[in-house]
Amino acid sequence: MKQALHAVASLSLFALLSPVARAQLDALIPGCEACHGPDGVSQMNDVPTIAGISALVLDDAIHAYREGDRSCESTTGSPLKMCGPANALSEDIIAGIAEHYAGLPFVAAEQETDAAKVAQGKVIHDRDCEICHRRGGTDPADDAGILGGQHMGYLQHVLTEYQMGARPQPRPMEAKMAPLSAADIDALVHFYGSHR
Repeated sequence: MKQALHAVASLSLFALLSPVARAQLDALIPGCEACHGPDGVSQMNDVPTIAGISALVLDDAIHAYREGDRSCESTTGSPLKMCGPANALSEDIIAGIAEHYAGLPFVAAEQETDAAKVAQGKVIHDRDCEICHRRGGTDPADDAGILGGQHMGYLQHVLTEYQMGARPQPRPMEAKMAPLSAADIDALVHFYGSHR
C-alpha cells in the first residue's frame, strides 16, 4: 500500500521530534483519547482500541484517512470522524502518535460472545485469516492490526466494509473476504470478540 511508504519515512522522523513537536504531540493525545479511550483503550463498542497496534499499521491508517482512502464519516453512529484530525497532522506528528500508541498495552474488550459462533469463526479464521492475522488476530508484530479482543461493534462494521469491498484491502484479503456470508462475518466477529 502507498501508505506503507509514508510509514517508513515517518517512523524515522519520530526520533528527531523537536521539543516543540513533542509539545504538540502531547497536546494532541487527549483529542485522540476522546474517542479511542484512555491510553488508546476504547470504551465505545464501535470505536477501535488503538493501544498496542503496530506503529506501521497506525501510521498507515492515519494516512489512509488523510488521503481519502478510507471514509471520513462514521457509518456506525460513533462520533469518530478521522479526516479532519488526520488532515491537520504533519508527518512527524503522525509518526509520534503511531509510536506513542504502539508502545502502550492492548487491552481486550470485555464482551459476551456465542460459543457456537466462536467455534464457527475459528474455523473461518484458521482457514482464511491466520496466515496474515496470526495467533487468532492478536499478534501486533504481523503488522495487520489487532482483531482479537477488539470491540464487536467495530469488528462488525469494518469486516462488513471489507466483505463488501467498501474499504481498501490487500488483494489476497479481498479474495478471502468477498465469498463470506453475513453469517460468516458474524461468526468471525464473535471469534475475535472472544479473545481476552
